[in-house]
Amino acid sequence: MGTIATLERIFWFDDQARRKRYPNARALAERFELSSKTAQRCIDAMRDRFGAPLEYHPSKRGYYYLDDSLELPHFQIGQEEILSLLLARRLLSSTSGGFISRDIERFSRKLITEAGGLGLAPGDIDRIFSATWTGHAPVSAATFQLISHSLIASRRLRFAYRSPVADQPITRTVEPHHLQYYMASWVLTARCLLRGGWRKFYLSRMDALHLTDETFTPRPADQWRHCMEGAFGIFQGEKTIDVVLHFSPFRAGWIREQCWHPAQQMVPLDDGGLELRLPVADFREIKMKILQFGADVVVVAPEALRSEIVDEIGRLGKIYGEA
Repeated sequence: MGTIATLERIFWFDDQARRKRYPNARALAERFELSSKTAQRCIDAMRDRFGAPLEYHPSKRGYYYLDDSLELPHFQIGQEEILSLLLARRLLSSTSGGFISRDIERFSRKLITEAGGLGLAPGDIDRIFSATWTGHAPVSAATFQLISHSLIASRRLRFAYRSPVADQPITRTVEPHHLQYYMASWVLTARCLLRGGWRKFYLSRMDALHLTDETFTPRPADQWRHCMEGAFGIFQGEKTIDVVLHFSPFRAGWIREQCWHPAQQMVPLDDGGLELRLPVADFREIKMKILQFGADVVVVAPEALRSEIVDEIGRLGKIYGEA
């Protein structure tokens, strides 16, 4: 019941009932191309979950309000909420194949009407705000929509997954639990039946996606939350180690403005530089982050990470020494 499409149906039915147009399940089904059962469930939800005083009029063959002074909770939308939705459409449109942006665009028009408007023309948001991503992996609308449905309905997914380091894709059947928007790419946290444990899957690497008829009972969040948080970056784990970095006085000003992790600690150094300490569960992503700053950063700890950086610098030296 929390999807944008469902809320749009509720908005429309509420408006029709207030106007004494006596809407019914058939009208709702025709308007939004629904089955009669789905349309009736939407009407029942308005009464049972939102307390809408709907009454059926036999001769009019439709519903009306016994008391039209009631306002559904979803109608109490302020300017901040509307602006947030409009910005979300703008920010996410390029990474979800337009699936989010189309639904939010349609829903936002209704919200603006209900709230009296923001004084913005349709093209003003695109003129005033923008978002640019580099290196992100776009996802098709069909893929995003199918995975969204699997999360909501708790149905298993089957797909061929392409790893950047594997020659052939591997067929996976998973129980999806959480969809994460990380660094402008969509990542699914799911229980993999093939591996018998929790794994993360980039949506952009999925092919032959199929929503099965098999349902599952979602696991409690405390069983998979460790895949989402605790350490720096996308690679998580139950055990973390502190990474300590020293940035040069030249680079310190930029780093001081940034948040790499909620638990990070910054300490000014006597030479004007900056020490950054943060928890890490896997060296892969932090290595790439460190290397982008070149000689402006030194790994102080742990020694294992420092050794990997030294090895990488050695390989780079050989490559450029041969050029």
